[in-house]
Amino acid sequence: MTTFEYKGYDAAGKSHAGLIEAQDLKDARKQLAGRGILPETIRAAGGDAARRASRAAAFSAEIRTMFYRELAALLGSGVALVPALDTILQAPELDRAQTRLAAVRDAVREGSPLSVALTDISSRVTPFERAVIEVGERTGGMSEALNRLAGFLEEQEKLREKLMTALLYPCIVVVLALGIGAVVLLLLLPMVQRLFAETSLELPMLTKLMLAGGRAMGLLLLLSVVAVGVGATVLRRRLRADADLRIRLDRRLFALPLIGGGRRNLASLRFVRVLGLLLERGVGLIESVPMAGRASGSPWLADCAERETAAMGEGKPLVDVIRGIRPLHPSLAAWVQAGEAGGNLPGLLENAAQRFQQGWDRLATRGMLLLEIGMTLMLGLFVTLIALAVLLPILQMNKGIMP
Repeated sequence: MTTFEYKGYDAAGKSHAGLIEAQDLKDARKQLAGRGILPETIRAAGGDAARRASRAAAFSAEIRTMFYRELAALLGSGVALVPALDTILQAPELDRAQTRLAAVRDAVREGSPLSVALTDISSRVTPFERAVIEVGERTGGMSEALNRLAGFLEEQEKLREKLMTALLYPCIVVVLALGIGAVVLLLLLPMVQRLFAETSLELPMLTKLMLAGGRAMGLLLLLSVVAVGVGATVLRRRLRADADLRIRLDRRLFALPLIGGGRRNLASLRFVRVLGLLLERGVGLIESVPMAGRASGSPWLADCAERETAAMGEGKPLVDVIRGIRPLHPSLAAWVQAGEAGGNLPGLLENAAQRFQQGWDRLATRGMLLLEIGMTLMLGLFVTLIALAVLLPILQMNKGIMP
């Protein structure tokens, strides 16, 4: 059975839209005809249709968190995966994701793992999410894995909302200031320029520069938007096709001030959480370390983890392997060494994850604070230049009028 998404009309001309399960497209049309619905469009919920729906309405972190929570509760109650997905499809709070979840249900019903089905249906599902779900699939602890994943996403969403709220007021002020500045540059200063031309007075140099900037601002803005859009598209395509380029770019991100520290904390946090979960479920280190590397979301870290795991097969201790994975936080090796010495490596990894979570939250908050300060300073400089560009001609005109 395949799920189809349809839009159509009944005999009275009333529009209908929804999902229908059928053997094929012909069977779906037959069922709709039996309901008295003439379909305008009908297509499979998976594949291209689902990807278009995913782009039109993103599979947001909030929706994914609700999905993971509800699925974990159903699986924990002993419900099988496919019936659990059938139940979730009826949940009103997940109505926006119904098409994508129906495609996931169809893929799972055909034998695809849940981690693969989710990744195929939406690019918003991160490597970390896929890795945690894979842990649940391999170890039989899907309910626990999904609950942990939902908790992690909730923590990230709370931090994101906190930071966005903190930036809301400065952004509104900046937009208003730029709007007023544009009016001054494009309307008021040209009027001043014409007035000075009529009185044969020379405009101050700052005002001339601001006038020239006002004329060029629209063109430069348009060219910048086009250049950024084209550059982002080309870079995205190259990154998809070139693994070495992804690794090189990722290494440069780790070297950036502030951004590199935040990325290191977040990658280490994801690595440690997945590694700890795998070890708790009895998965061997040679399999756990590469999977945790892929879960970090860092191509450089994943590559280092693969290479160091090969050395582990030749007898290299875990603590030396962790030291050899350069993108990881330097303190992680000490946590691993203490965990191995005390015989409680998963517990020490959880403590390390909490430290990295605190470090990530602290760096993210500090970064947003610096961004807010930078926006305020740039706004102050812009307003000052606008004010001087208006006031200087007035002062110069007064001097020219006074005897």
